[in-house]
Amino acid sequence: MAGKLEGKVAFITGAARGQGRAHAIRLAQEGADIIAVDIAGHIDYVPYDSPTPADLDETVRQVEALDRRVLARVADVRDIEQLKAVADEGASEFGRIDIVVANAGICIPQAWDQITPETFSATIDTNVVGVWNTVMATAHHIISGGNGGSIILTSSYAGKKMQPFMVHYTASKHAVTGMTRAFAAELGKHNIRVNSVHPGAVMTPMGSGNMQAAIEEAGATNPVLNQMGTPFLPVYAAEAEDIADTVAFLASDDAKLITAEHISIDQGAHTF
Repeated sequence: MAGKLEGKVAFITGAARGQGRAHAIRLAQEGADIIAVDIAGHIDYVPYDSPTPADLDETVRQVEALDRRVLARVADVRDIEQLKAVADEGASEFGRIDIVVANAGICIPQAWDQITPETFSATIDTNVVGVWNTVMATAHHIISGGNGGSIILTSSYAGKKMQPFMVHYTASKHAVTGMTRAFAAELGKHNIRVNSVHPGAVMTPMGSGNMQAAIEEAGATNPVLNQMGTPFLPVYAAEAEDIADTVAFLASDDAKLITAEHISIDQGAHTF
């Protein structure tokens, strides 16, 4: 039986591991070929372990094991020319781009007065400019295909409510929510749908290294805020595959009339 994305091509950033890898695998399971992009190297200021070329190779291995084609390239979403080059190469090799998942992002827990110009800029450059670059590098390929498509932007719980001890992250994810609406409005005439997903806590390598220590250090500055974002369901953290299920839905014709929406996958945490 053909998958819901048979014959489609998906361009995914941050695809070396975590949510990005889960998206690549899930869309491949539905029949899509994959253009996988990741910095696969050191990321300044983040307290968790950075992705590696080996991580990106493992994504390739898992997609190929599903008998789907995959083009994987190391690129930094902060560099639009790098993204354009990968998008052009992928569209040339596979003949089209139908789906874009702007997933790459960073998170640096810091109390408000510990944020520096460098960490603020790094967050905005990756999470906001990087998402804008991704859409700008790929949307014209979807338009030229003449068949419409789906663009999915990864925002966050922090893009609907706020994330304590992350002014820069909260600002970036609210910006992604706004970009979703704005791109949806202007790309709609091409039958391109633009939606955002808003995960809460997710079990990924973003929790590795010194991430937990950084969260605890920032949280100690105002402990009452640590109670924000309590889930309604008896599951504190989702798996990356849970987010990928929603991405696959939004990429498919099952969501053909859904655009400019912001889908929370946080067990209700954004409402408390």
